[in-house]
Amino acid sequence: MTDTDKNSDKWEVQLRKGTLELVILALLQQRTLYGLELLKQLQQFKSTAISEGTLYPLLDRLKRDGLIDAAWVQENDTRPRKYYSLAAAGAERLGALIQLWRQSVSDIEQLLCSHTDNN
Repeated sequence: MTDTDKNSDKWEVQLRKGTLELVILALLQQRTLYGLELLKQLQQFKSTAISEGTLYPLLDRLKRDGLIDAAWVQENDTRPRKYYSLAAAGAERLGALIQLWRQSVSDIEQLLCSHTDNN
């Protein structure tokens, strides 16, 4: 692996870390999910694929921060599952993150287009 490859991998990891909160809050806005459902949703795409070891500490932090709620639910004869839902503060945070995301993407697109136009 070259230094360029290593730096690209680091950049991708940092980008993923920076967007996970946004993506998780957005998924929970759509519906209440238990942990493995949420993990499967995230693993559909390379840019959001994470492990359980990354997901559950993040969910714990979001819960501590009051952005999501969690409740154990017993369904039929299965083991109880912990379901996560978006809290009111999480909905507010999601709105702010969406605005920030859209502005960032717009700004970066403008910079990339102007760079391409100058070459």
